[in-house]
Amino acid sequence: MDTDIGSDIDDAVCLAYLLKQPKCDLLGITTVTGEPEKRAMIASAMCKVAGKENIPIYPGISKPLLTEQKQTIAPHARALHNWPHETSFPNGEAIEFLRRTIRQHPNEITLLAIGPMTNIALLFSVDPEIPSLLKQLVLMCGVFTYKLPHQMMLTEWNALCDPYATSIVYNAPEVKIRSIGLDVTTQVVMNQKEVTEKFSANIMKPLLDFAGIWFKEAGQIMFHDPLAATTIFDENICCFETGDMRVETESSVLAGLTQWSASETGRNEVAVSVDVKAFFDHYFSIVNL
Repeated sequence: MDTDIGSDIDDAVCLAYLLKQPKCDLLGITTVTGEPEKRAMIASAMCKVAGKENIPIYPGISKPLLTEQKQTIAPHARALHNWPHETSFPNGEAIEFLRRTIRQHPNEITLLAIGPMTNIALLFSVDPEIPSLLKQLVLMCGVFTYKLPHQMMLTEWNALCDPYATSIVYNAPEVKIRSIGLDVTTQVVMNQKEVTEKFSANIMKPLLDFAGIWFKEAGQIMFHDPLAATTIFDENICCFETGDMRVETESSVLAGLTQWSASETGRNEVAVSVDVKAFFDHYFSIVNL
């Protein structure tokens, strides 16, 4: 799992699911974008609550490849003092950790990327054979169909935070890429009252603390990243179509725009619909185990 945990609360909501999912052998966590060390501490706090302190955690790249940093801090780190966590992590080793782990398990690993694509782009650039050694690459990234009546966003945050990295990832050869974008994730929403009622399991207690910071800025949670994670284990939550992808990098206004066109021979699989009830039923059946 490659994540910018510590900004939007949904990364932590996603990690809670993976830590409780019996079918998930989480081989490691890498963090990305501003203050990656603090993001690693947040991931560590979640792992400790879950009793899975041995999962390797590596702070990754803090800045995008070429563009200005849009995400400089990890605001949820303000609640870290309430939760035991590690404070020292291997520095400068995230890319090598990903490379080494994937090479040790060829065609077995699903790489879930739910932050800006900087770490993954550098991984693919350092070792161009890595994409062909993945079982699949699952991304919470992009906007694809523009079918939602309320959908105003042309670009998605992870894609636009490092558009050049996004382009490198989508252009990687010989890898099956599944994208879950705003077309479907914006339909999976829970308000503050519902969150307080539903986040009752022990693994969710740190989330309520982090969510207290999140709810000062937003009145609801969109389950962007958890939705991406659940599709790895339940094929019935989203419907997918294949197509071809291009990422805009030349326009400063539309940098990070994911231009997708449906094609039966395309290798980019994107979510085009979601069963919201099926998602929530599945998600809480796992975290409440």
